[in-house]
Amino acid sequence: MAHASVASLLRTIESLLTYNSLMRSLSCDYREDFSALHKKINASVASLLRTIKSLLTSNSPMQSLSCDHSEDFSTLHEKISSLEVVAKNFEKHNVLGEMTDLELQIKEVANIVEQTIQLRVTEVVLANDENQRERAQERLSDSLQQAAKDIDRIWKESTKIQDKGKHASKESTVQEFPSSSRNILNVENSMVGRDDQRKQLVEDLTRRYSGEPKVIPIVGMGGIGKTTLANEVYNDACIRSHFDVCAWATVSQQHNVKEILLSLLRSTKGDTFDMNDEAELANILQKSLKGKRYLIVLDDMWKSEAWDTVRLCFPSENKGSGILLTTRNTEVARDVGIENLSLQMDLMGPDESWNLFKSIAFANEALPSKFETIGKQIAEKCHGLPLTIAVIAGLLKSKREIEDWENVAKDVKSFVTNDPDKQCSRVLGLSYDHLTSDLKACLLHFGIFREDSEIPMKNLMRSWMAEGFLQLENDLEGEAEKCLQELVDRCLVLVCKKSLDGTRIRSCKVHDLIYDLCVREIQKENIFIMNDIVLGVSDSECRYLSMQKMQPFKRVTGDEIDYCRYGLYRAGDEIDYCRYGLYRALLTPAHRQLRDHDNNDIWKRTRSIFSFLLKDSYFILKSELIHFKLLKVLELRHIEIDNFPLQILNLIWLRYLSLQCDENLDIPQEICRLWNLQTFIVQGSHMGVSVITITLPEEIWGLMQLRHLKAKRVYLPNPPSVSADKGSLMGFPNIQTISYLYPRCCTNEVILGIQNVKELGICGYEIDSSAFLNNLVHLQQLETLSFILCFNRLPASAKAFPATLKKLKLRLTSLRWSYLDIVAELPNLEVLKLMTSACDGKEWHPNVRGFARLKLLLIENNNLKYWKATNDNFPVLERLMIRSCQKLKEIPIEFADIHTLQLIELRKCPPELGESAARIQKEQEDLGNNLVDARISDPLEESDYDLEEYF
Repeated sequence: MAHASVASLLRTIESLLTYNSLMRSLSCDYREDFSALHKKINASVASLLRTIKSLLTSNSPMQSLSCDHSEDFSTLHEKISSLEVVAKNFEKHNVLGEMTDLELQIKEVANIVEQTIQLRVTEVVLANDENQRERAQERLSDSLQQAAKDIDRIWKESTKIQDKGKHASKESTVQEFPSSSRNILNVENSMVGRDDQRKQLVEDLTRRYSGEPKVIPIVGMGGIGKTTLANEVYNDACIRSHFDVCAWATVSQQHNVKEILLSLLRSTKGDTFDMNDEAELANILQKSLKGKRYLIVLDDMWKSEAWDTVRLCFPSENKGSGILLTTRNTEVARDVGIENLSLQMDLMGPDESWNLFKSIAFANEALPSKFETIGKQIAEKCHGLPLTIAVIAGLLKSKREIEDWENVAKDVKSFVTNDPDKQCSRVLGLSYDHLTSDLKACLLHFGIFREDSEIPMKNLMRSWMAEGFLQLENDLEGEAEKCLQELVDRCLVLVCKKSLDGTRIRSCKVHDLIYDLCVREIQKENIFIMNDIVLGVSDSECRYLSMQKMQPFKRVTGDEIDYCRYGLYRAGDEIDYCRYGLYRALLTPAHRQLRDHDNNDIWKRTRSIFSFLLKDSYFILKSELIHFKLLKVLELRHIEIDNFPLQILNLIWLRYLSLQCDENLDIPQEICRLWNLQTFIVQGSHMGVSVITITLPEEIWGLMQLRHLKAKRVYLPNPPSVSADKGSLMGFPNIQTISYLYPRCCTNEVILGIQNVKELGICGYEIDSSAFLNNLVHLQQLETLSFILCFNRLPASAKAFPATLKKLKLRLTSLRWSYLDIVAELPNLEVLKLMTSACDGKEWHPNVRGFARLKLLLIENNNLKYWKATNDNFPVLERLMIRSCQKLKEIPIEFADIHTLQLIELRKCPPELGESAARIQKEQEDLGNNLVDARISDPLEESDYDLEEYF
């Protein structure tokens, strides 16, 4: 844990050395001090070397700094580097997962130095006059000298116990668990040992039945696999073909009726609904199910009241419909279900436990005989609980030394109790204790969200980056993805959605038992503290801001509160209405060595603020932002603004900024003061019809740390020159993602300034834009490219696209189908998504042998009617997905000759297209190829054709 704190200190010093840092206004002596300190420290932190090199480019003032005054900082560097090594060793050899007094001291000193530097620099930057600035500089100098003394004291203490630490390593259970090299696998969703129960449920649900909808409860303790079994049934091919509609909703302990209805409606209709009236939502749901054979899954139901509130939404016609629900409560199952159909899930027996254990621990490997005996002992000690088995197996799957397994077997035995729920929590705690400090911080971050929240992967990882949770080894995004994969591989995080090609996580969540673990660990306040910021107005109409102890987010009923209108603060069993909203704040722990004033000033210790489904609260927080001087993360995506809040410009340590606006927004020139900013997101209003435009000033190019810039439409001006030489321009050296740029912004100057971008989106229709788009060829790191609109203005040659391009997405581009002959020539294209109105016309006849590496083709909501192609046009295609193409009746039969084809997925397409997929499936079988998987959902009905012809 101390290692993460030292790394955080290094990032702070690094930010002070950027040439756009406000520290440039300080005397050169201080900049030399910071330069020397970071230059020396980065020698022991190899992951920072690439960042430093990027700062020492020819256009950086770092080149002109001397190190004449760096002797004291060289000594300080050596001590910090040595402490980092000590911290790593303690982390490896600490078998109990607890921090020793020395580790606490190392962690505190690193945090204190970082916080002190940030506070003192902030004082200098925001000083009103020169006298204030001089006093701040003196305090900064004193603080750095004190840091050297503290580190010297800790180093002396650490040398006395290093031998003890080495001895402890011999007795440790499992020291490290590096990431698996295989692809991310959601073990929780892999069914092992329950096949008979799955078949029984499928048979019960599909058996001819003339009465009211069957209600089948799946009953069992938490972690026994109820949701996994329900998910297997829900996605079973027989189920999908038998029912007209399938829908899923998660209920949870504190059920929210509106959320349940919205989840079911999204499943049945695939649309978004922005309304608060439960009765209206219930009426829409009932109409969408009426006259159809439906399957509803209600997952994680705790109370019979939850069933009573939604049961009338399900039509009781004699259509053979079914309702499957999961619950831990036998009484709930008795109240809602048919007794002879209720399924009680028991603990696994020894054979089932062992089969599940080895399927995870040795997923893609042969089982060495020496591991079988000890492995069966470990599986047996898990007492048949699948979640426990999965976690322990995930802990061991990367370990291939028998001693590690024997030591884990001893630890598991000490955590097993007769109370299965308590046993599971202790085993989950064991898995948590063996995480590295950065993984612990990343996992605990799930505790700030509501229970059962599905979290977008990109938002989560960018937040981890800004918080400083990650150790920089390669790149920030790669390290974040590696951490997420590690947590998934250990069965601590569940995958909700993956990319269409199945290679990347799109969203994730944690099991409710893991969520409870996160909340418990957060409340220990070892890594960080989470509080609730409550905003309100007193009886005298004075505005106030208060920080209160964090309470876990639980779902509440619609009768109690409407989450979309108000914030909520829970105090024990009471619910206090906060008219102006609730924010969640993340703080650094209090430190024994800091002055009481600095510890008690919780605003200074606040480093992150998140909003949660709030309205009418922004104007209160806006005036209070000045208090949060060291804020790193500001997430206001649930609150609409109409102008950029100038108070944010004082948050000079901000790394992550997310806003939401309902009209065009001009960003002020002073944005360059946020020189640490990594992620800048401006979302449009969910209710807005038109696409808003974010206009950026020329000064935006001063944000050298910027990695992700996202808005519906962005105007980015040409970068300024950095010297008298007009050929030398500023740029974003670390940029990864930009979307969506105006086409006319793709000038040669802008393209050179973003030449390291990997993901780019372009949106807009401008008559003279095609010449600008030819500049895209210079983006030699670009892998993903998206176009929205740009009618017939795309480059006229494949050579105008970057050769590195792997993914191309087109929407509302109205291209001729023949233009895809140009796209087919892209040498490395693997994914092509033809979204709504990407192409105009009814016929597609590829005329070239192309798409040499295309693995996935998606065609959605296009007017394609006739499609002729051969296997030569798509020689290595693996996945074909067609959605909402009402006129297309046939897939070229030649696709049966594509030996690599694995999946044909059809959604909301004519039945004839499904028959065509079946012919391809049969043809491949006759040819002796691997059978292609054909998945068909929501087929169009006759009424859909009538509607189409009418319009």
